[in-house]
Amino acid sequence: MKVALFIPCYVDQFYPNVGINTLQLLEKLGVEVAYPTQQTCCGQPMANSGCEQDSKEVYHHFVDTFADYDYVVTPSGSCTYHVRKHYDIIEQTPAVQKVRKGVYELVDFLENILKVEEIPIDFPYKVGLHLSCHGQRGLRQANASEITGDKGGQILTLLKKLKGIEITQLERNDECCGFGGSFCITEEAVSARMGQDRIADHVRHGTKVLTGGDMSCLMHLEGIVKRQQVQIKVMHIVEILNGSQP
Repeated sequence: MKVALFIPCYVDQFYPNVGINTLQLLEKLGVEVAYPTQQTCCGQPMANSGCEQDSKEVYHHFVDTFADYDYVVTPSGSCTYHVRKHYDIIEQTPAVQKVRKGVYELVDFLENILKVEEIPIDFPYKVGLHLSCHGQRGLRQANASEITGDKGGQILTLLKKLKGIEITQLERNDECCGFGGSFCITEEAVSARMGQDRIADHVRHGTKVLTGGDMSCLMHLEGIVKRQQVQIKVMHIVEILNGSQP
């Protein structure tokens, strides 16, 4: 299979190590990965700011960039969701349909395409999981508490395969962090308070490492951790799965 790696803007600019770890992990699992250098943004920031019509050219460029690949893998639930759900406003050519169907968030790809059964990593820490809204409610990677009390999901399934890990049991395990893209700019006070509530839940229950599948949410929470000088290490799940330690 032909697999391409898509690195979101904020990962490229602020957390390049997440992109590097994604490539390394996929290669360790035997995947031959291409990185098309002409790739740019998926168009989500413009769309979220109310300029989706202006982002059509970005959508077309994304499709042109990745049309020749069977799968497009990215360490971002929000970008994956955007391509799958928002590219419906451009003409649904065979190439557009192929790319929309073939784009996968990393954990989803590991679980449902590669069907990873074992992860030989020791991670003897108490780990708190943050479920992003796009990943959970958009891509259905985990159950929503308003529907069921089951706290399963793809990321949790992978984490439980690590040796020595302890999962934090939160009071509100799937609450939004408050980031919300441009929401954190236009409604900064509400956004910050929501993030503070999430960190407080982790602190009360002893989280030492905070992880998740969307670096955008984790960036928001990490900012609060640093400002409050909380002793929590924030790591994207790919860093953990690739063998990094806090």
